[in-house]
Amino acid sequence: QVNLLAGENPNESVRAYTKILHDAGIQTHMLDRGLNALRMYPVPDDVRALMYKVKHAQGVDIPRIFDGLNDIRNIAPSIKWAKEAGMIPQAALCITTSPVHTLEYYCELADKEIEAGAEEICLKDMAGIGQPAFLGKLTKMIKDKHPEIIIEYHGHSGPGLSMASMLEVAKNGADILDVAIEPLSWGMVHPDLISVQSMLKNAGFDVPEINMDAYMKARAMTQEFIDEWLGYFINPGNKLMSSLLLGCGLPGGMMGSMMADLTGVMSAINANREKKGEAPLSEDALLVKLFDEVAYVWPRVGYPPLVTPFSQYVKNIALMNLLTESMDKPRFSMMDENMWGMILGKSGKLPGPVAPEIVKLAEEQGKEFYTGNPHELYPNCLADFRKEMEENGWELGPDDEELYEFAMHERQYRDYKSGAAKERFQAELDKAKTDALVKKGYSPEDALKVKR
Repeated sequence: QVNLLAGENPNESVRAYTKILHDAGIQTHMLDRGLNALRMYPVPDDVRALMYKVKHAQGVDIPRIFDGLNDIRNIAPSIKWAKEAGMIPQAALCITTSPVHTLEYYCELADKEIEAGAEEICLKDMAGIGQPAFLGKLTKMIKDKHPEIIIEYHGHSGPGLSMASMLEVAKNGADILDVAIEPLSWGMVHPDLISVQSMLKNAGFDVPEINMDAYMKARAMTQEFIDEWLGYFINPGNKLMSSLLLGCGLPGGMMGSMMADLTGVMSAINANREKKGEAPLSEDALLVKLFDEVAYVWPRVGYPPLVTPFSQYVKNIALMNLLTESMDKPRFSMMDENMWGMILGKSGKLPGPVAPEIVKLAEEQGKEFYTGNPHELYPNCLADFRKEMEENGWELGPDDEELYEFAMHERQYRDYKSGAAKERFQAELDKAKTDALVKKGYSPEDALKVKR
């Protein structure tokens, strides 16, 4: 999606990237959101099935299949399609801390995923709030029952528990740990490779030595990409860790977009407060209120693991609640169809019950709860996309990869093909570069000259 939004072809990028890694003897992974595949909302079965054929042909070896609700009905079909395409299906357990997310809960899910054909299990601790002792026990329970299954731990650094968690899962039989390298390690991402290797080596584990020349080269290449344009869109707060994240459980991966949303709503909230004679809130004060509101909302909407897209939905509900509060309106009075879709069961079964106040609100609005298999709500659509591409004279691409891209990211693909995405991105980048120079003390006129 980043490629598409920048007006570039993502399929060319994927093929080039996987080739470099394969030449070095490295297996490649991909993200896979189950029912949502590679986007924020559900995907029809025929597009999901095509994804594995396309991605395997492009050089991807292992899809990490997760479902934001840990609903096996959304995970099992992806395991099947991945195996049929020749990939190694890795199924994930989305880790969170709640009264319903017990060791037994996760072990039962792991059993179901392995029964469905998963060859690897990932403990996806996307918010880094999994407690080290809990994760160690869970790793041992799965490994004792399924010694042949590879276990991989994926834990973000945000709240500060991830190094302890890595040591605990390693001691209890985990095979692989996800790490990062500078300049993107730590903060809201993963611990750095150097620190994790040192910790494990001194704890007596057999870990390979680090090729520091290669590390520094990869580090420099990443910095070049950040300096070129990515850095203009990264919130500086992403480099920071915060224990406040333990309370709300929000994942580090969405902190940048969350801060942008918060800034966007802050002016409206403060305008409403000022009308009532109340002092405006600072960004920090509003952030704490948002975290508190997420902690209030989360159990009432059924404890969905806070991972994409459900972390965004819960955050959006909380943010809208703060806005309606400033307008003297009740909570949960500004929820869109995506938020309601999660609550009503259209994306899968929620781990916990929905609060009576929200059930009553749904009844008042004539909304019905859905208990069927969520994928049945989304009819196949590839034939329509194929027909339109042929009518437009657009190439379907090797292995139908362009057809897949169009069906998966329709709006972004249209903008890419028309050139609108490239034009919009360049305008955003030019503005971001100008703003950065103005912050350094240049006048807007001089900033434009320097940028040229």
